[in-house]
Amino acid sequence: MKDIYILGIESSCDETAASIVKNGRDVLSNVINTQIDIHKLYGGVVPEIASRNHILNISEVVKLAIKEANMSLSDIDAVACTYGPGLVGALLVGLSYGKGLSYALDVPLIGTNHIEGHIAANYITHKDLKPPFLCVMMSGGNTQIVHIKDYTDFEVLGRTKDDAIGEAFDKVARIMELGYPGGPKIDELGKKGEPNIELPKTHFDNLDFSFSGIKTAVINLHHKNPDIKKEDLCKSFEKKVTEMLIDNTKKAIEQTGINTIVIAGGVSANSYIRNEFLNLKNCKVYMPDMKLCTDNAAMIASAGYYDFINGKISDLSLNAEPDLKI
Repeated sequence: MKDIYILGIESSCDETAASIVKNGRDVLSNVINTQIDIHKLYGGVVPEIASRNHILNISEVVKLAIKEANMSLSDIDAVACTYGPGLVGALLVGLSYGKGLSYALDVPLIGTNHIEGHIAANYITHKDLKPPFLCVMMSGGNTQIVHIKDYTDFEVLGRTKDDAIGEAFDKVARIMELGYPGGPKIDELGKKGEPNIELPKTHFDNLDFSFSGIKTAVINLHHKNPDIKKEDLCKSFEKKVTEMLIDNTKKAIEQTGINTIVIAGGVSANSYIRNEFLNLKNCKVYMPDMKLCTDNAAMIASAGYYDFINGKISDLSLNAEPDLKI
């Protein structure tokens, strides 16, 4: 069977990224230009600044991805680019560039769902992973449990009713003046603390999540007692949100009978969460390499490959969808 080379483009937030992936699993290049140092000045991502920097960087990033793969544009079979969810201005930069390449090269355009990309990051890390499985998606914009029935067949079993878990991490870090991005800061500080602070945990009869309550509780505790030990507050916060994730995962296993568990998204880089999922009994747990947890284009190329071989091709009228769901 002919090898298929997909050029992936990702620009949904503050990383401009391009990658070439062979047959959905073999990464030939994965170039990421991050804007973290720029947005640190503002305590979070400024959408207009992100969009402008994507425009400045995208051509060079794509050229580097082609060069690192030791290929030429004529070798590309299709262009996969993120069209949602994300910041609309940022999405439009990558999508517009991808459309231009698709038209110029006369190859198919594959509009790719950013969330499905995070799931597909695990196909790169784990060559043996195949559906069906349960995925616990944990990122800055999404928290949900998804039944992956097949490579392009998904059923959302539960999702957050308010804040995504990554959003809660960032807001808690901001109120504690830990800096941006908040997730890694809480992870590092939490390693020095003890989970000795009582925090609320939301319970639902279904598989939905809510992180606004615990976020507000942490913020109120910090306001009322600014001398509270930050290490302990970070560790207590990590422990409680992880319990929420694990509780719903166990319920999803009981509901579906599936015990192959995949975690995905930026928050899956958190060391405490990773360890707790690895300790799940009677389960086979997969998680992406650390470098594939955060936004990258290899995951988009991988997800795009499975869309491509299943005939899910987009046309040039495709628009950005900032609130795109699975």
